[in-house]
Amino acid sequence: MRRSISIFILVAVTVAIAAASVMSLIFIKNQPVSTRGINPMVVVNAMEPDSAQWGLNFPNEYSTFLLTKTNQVRTMYGGSLPYSKIEADPRLVTLFAGYSFSKDYNEERGHLNSLSDVRNTKRVNDKTPGTCFSCKSADNPRLWGEMGMAKFDNISFSELGKHINNPIGCANCHEANTMRLIVTNPALDEAMKAQGKDWRTFTRQEMRTVVCANCHVEYYFAGEGKYLTFPWKNGTKIENMATYYDDIGFKDWLHNITDAPMIKMQHPEYEMYTANSTHYKAGVACADCHMPYIREGAAKFSTHDVRSPLLNANVACGACHRDVEYVTGRVAVIQSQVQETMNTTEDALIEAIKAIKAASVQPNMNTTALEEARRLHREAQLRWDFVASENSMGFHNPEEALRILAVSIDLARQAQLKAVQAAGNPALSRTAETVWNS
Repeated sequence: MRRSISIFILVAVTVAIAAASVMSLIFIKNQPVSTRGINPMVVVNAMEPDSAQWGLNFPNEYSTFLLTKTNQVRTMYGGSLPYSKIEADPRLVTLFAGYSFSKDYNEERGHLNSLSDVRNTKRVNDKTPGTCFSCKSADNPRLWGEMGMAKFDNISFSELGKHINNPIGCANCHEANTMRLIVTNPALDEAMKAQGKDWRTFTRQEMRTVVCANCHVEYYFAGEGKYLTFPWKNGTKIENMATYYDDIGFKDWLHNITDAPMIKMQHPEYEMYTANSTHYKAGVACADCHMPYIREGAAKFSTHDVRSPLLNANVACGACHRDVEYVTGRVAVIQSQVQETMNTTEDALIEAIKAIKAASVQPNMNTTALEEARRLHREAQLRWDFVASENSMGFHNPEEALRILAVSIDLARQAQLKAVQAAGNPALSRTAETVWNS
């Protein structure tokens, strides 16, 4: 009898504990998402484009974000001081011949200048699609939500511009009130899904890199509607994207010297960094270096004065590295190596372009060989441009940058030799100079 009572009591207690646990879990699950840090002073509307409203709750982050308006400093190989890349490197006129980048190609400024910079570039004309606003405004999340990305992209730049008033801001990276880091660009969401990835399952540290991919990526405009698309279906390495573009027969423009169908790469910082770079494999996020934690009195927060870590090395690099002077010295060595290799690559591309032009005017020219030379020109230049348009002079991933440039040089020389074969003239190099200078 006593044994039966004991068993009954034990079962009852177990059931009670289990029920209490279930109720506790249900209660916790149904609680609203907690707000990080202090309680907000004001409630911010979802996808609020005016960053000043967010700044009422987060004055430290907002005050440093305002510095991106004026933080115009040039580093050795980049920075945020506007200058003409064409004037700094006249070879770009030949490399981008027939494309708008041969006319206007300037160093970009900080985030708060995003709208004025895109509106003032000479690359914008009456045919420019609204897609070009995709990475330029905090109004975008709201507009994407209201009209969908297909309609957003299919509107002309000038017409869509009437609805866009705010530069890049809080709404591009954060969910209102919770401040959770989120993907706001539909093209990034689609690209992640195509790879079988759900960014909502990522850790906060992972998201401190992923949110940068809302903008700092390679992309293209697909179809007549100029639909913003990331070429990540096959993967995010340069070879994956080159194959993707070949498979769909895509080109940005026809080179007006070689007649090669060309691709213009666009700031692929995310792809370069995540290609198994040393820092990426160590778990370092973009924000750790470009938006390091700083202190203001008793407050510790991530500075939103987004800029080169070299301009704040003691904080940006010193968080992990004890000898900051050694680290910045290594950065200088790495970047100079990449710059030197990139110059060699450009010279090889120019020689290939000259040879293809000379071969194209030769009598009895081998058209099959010439087409192969043009294909090699395309493949070589898109790889060079992948490194050239990536805003770290290779430091985000030195090994990958040098590997890609080495392949680019090889392909450019193959293009040059194939042009010689097309012309059937071993002395084409001398002929090329004559044709080029005529």
